[in-house]
Amino acid sequence: MTDTIDTTDQTSGRPWRGVLVATALPLRDDLSVDHDAYADHCAWLVANGCDGVVPNGSLGEYQVLTPEERAKVVETAVAAIGGSRVMPGVAAYGSAEARRWAEQARDAGCASVMLLPPNAYRADERSVLAHYAEVAKAGLPIVAYNNPIDTKVDLVPELLAELHGEGYIHGVKEFSGDVRRAYRIAELAPDLDLLIGADDVLLELAVAGAKGWVAGYPNALPAASVELYRAAVRGDLDTALPLYRQLHPLLRWDSQVEFVQAIKLSMDIVGRYGGPVRPPRVPLRADQEAAVRAATEKAVAAGLV
Repeated sequence: MTDTIDTTDQTSGRPWRGVLVATALPLRDDLSVDHDAYADHCAWLVANGCDGVVPNGSLGEYQVLTPEERAKVVETAVAAIGGSRVMPGVAAYGSAEARRWAEQARDAGCASVMLLPPNAYRADERSVLAHYAEVAKAGLPIVAYNNPIDTKVDLVPELLAELHGEGYIHGVKEFSGDVRRAYRIAELAPDLDLLIGADDVLLELAVAGAKGWVAGYPNALPAASVELYRAAVRGDLDTALPLYRQLHPLLRWDSQVEFVQAIKLSMDIVGRYGGPVRPPRVPLRADQEAAVRAATEKAVAAGLV
């Protein structure tokens, strides 16, 4: 099922293209980070057709890591699969701190970073521009992460075009769920790469011209997910649509509050270690666990692992 790994985007100067997995972070029973298991997970994802990883995103629980843990996660990913395949999240409350994380990624050998807007408060457009300008000084290409649901700061197409026009960003992970924006972004900033930011709008954004997918569920089902993405972007709907329908009961969990717990549970079910989450996240409710378990087991039975 796994497509041949497409290394084109790794050598095009746009290493954020393709399927980059926002990696879940394996925690032991005592909630310490298992870096060896994380290295194995990164290598396994690439071996199963994914183009790279995004450590220290929300799925990687970066908000509850110590600075030392967060830095080592990046270094572990780079050592496992090479820096050109690693695009760390560098979000922080302050611009100076976000810039320091971008510099850490640069020094570790990464080729790009992903950055949320300032989100400690509802920042205005001038603050957003200043934030990205500061982090761009680290010298790595930035992919913006638009998640107005969680951050309450909306990188609307007009603002994205301004950020791109100033040279601060090269792509955007779009998580708003509003697929109509794909066409507006293409009109206003045709050289800005649109990346699918939510698993459950993959097909719609791929058809609209997305250049990549910052993905959640490939943590558990990489081969089937990659097959779906590659079919969707080449316009092969005969392959993509049935697969999308099969996977959608799982993909939609990526947009739920409990997405980290759900994806980790699916990993456990398919035989990849997912493990616990750190507080303040709590385990899934019984009904949620049953739903994720049933959908995952159905995918396994269909041979989508």
